[in-house]
Amino acid sequence: MIAETVCSAVAAAGLGIAAITAYRKRFLAAARMTAYSLVPLGLVMTGVVDWLADTAFSPTAWAGFGVLGVSWLLFASTRAVERRRGGTRKERKEARSAGQREAVAPQASAPSLGAGTRQASRPATAPRADAGDDFSDIEAILKKHGI
Repeated sequence: MIAETVCSAVAAAGLGIAAITAYRKRFLAAARMTAYSLVPLGLVMTGVVDWLADTAFSPTAWAGFGVLGVSWLLFASTRAVERRRGGTRKERKEARSAGQREAVAPQASAPSLGAGTRQASRPATAPRADAGDDFSDIEAILKKHGI
């Protein structure tokens, strides 16, 4: 009963503020305030407030929320452990049996990267250019930009 009264008072106050805002020719803000102030009134009229008030003061409802929380924690923790182990029990068992059947890969002696067809772009012991040559490039870049 108190919750309905409070919600109705909040709705009336919001409508009053919206009317003042509309009087000041701020119609968009007034329409938004009207929408917000009608929400508590709609909740009272649909009975949601009664349901929430009954739930908030019911020890059985709070015990139910506790049971739901414990259930959620169990689901989350078992899922985390399952991800760490790498799948479900059935999947792990199948993976073990497949691993025992094919202990050695048939192509295990072949190199995995191929025969080295890639050539180096420059030799490993390339001769270094003079230090003055490096600075001339830098000077040219700086002159180009006017520095």
